Amino acid sequence: MKHNYNYTRCKLYLPEYGRHIHKMVDSLLTIEDRAERTRQAKAVIAVMGNLNPLLRDTADFTHKLWDHLFIMSDFQLDVDSPYPLPSRQDLQPQPRRLEYPQTYIPFKQYGKYVGKILNTLIDKQHSEGVALTVDNIARYMRLKSYEYNLEHPNNEVIIKDIKRLSNNSIFLDEEALNNIRSDYKQHSTAYQQRSKSRPTQQKGKSRGAQQQKNRQKTNNRHTSQHNTNR
Repeated sequence: MKHNYNYTRCKLYLPEYGRHIHKMVDSLLTIEDRAERTRQAKAVIAVMGNLNPLLRDTADFTHKLWDHLFIMSDFQLDVDSPYPLPSRQDLQPQPRRLEYPQTYIPFKQYGKYVGKILNTLIDKQHSEGVALTVDNIARYMRLKSYEYNLEHPNNEVIIKDIKRLSNNSIFLDEEALNNIRSDYKQHSTAYQQRSKSRPTQQKGKSRGAQQQKNRQKTNNRHTSQHNTNR
């Protein structure tokens, strides 16, 4: 007996219709008369509609059935369809290729927008708003450098990077940079953790001392009662 496994059979383009519907569509391709082929195609469409009777009242149900018929024939069926013939490109549209930005980032730890912001401040007049913006950018650069390198950056490095990103147009005073408050993340040290655990230990000690006092009072009470009985 010859084994008939699924992997040796023809491909099912729409498995929800089953293999028998695919065999009907394949038989349509063997019919030479176009009129007879069209008549048989309409009969296959009726059988396909009977498989989903609840969807008959939906819009464009028949149109979808004809599209599925052409898909199962691998777009090789030539019949008189009441609807325009679909194409492989219409049913399998290719997505538009996205352009990947190829901008060069000189300092990855700062990102690409720091340089753009500094370039927008070049042509503006020196004012308190511009100075405040430059100070905020310096603080941001210092924070990102700390997160990227896990060490405190030198102020000379921040000044040099701002000068380079602004094309030698923005100069920052080192003394002014020293006065800017640092926003580093302060991690808890071992001393702080021990200090936090001290109240708990003290509570434990006080509770133990209270229990010892209660036991001593109980022993004294039993001793006094024993002496009275004598």
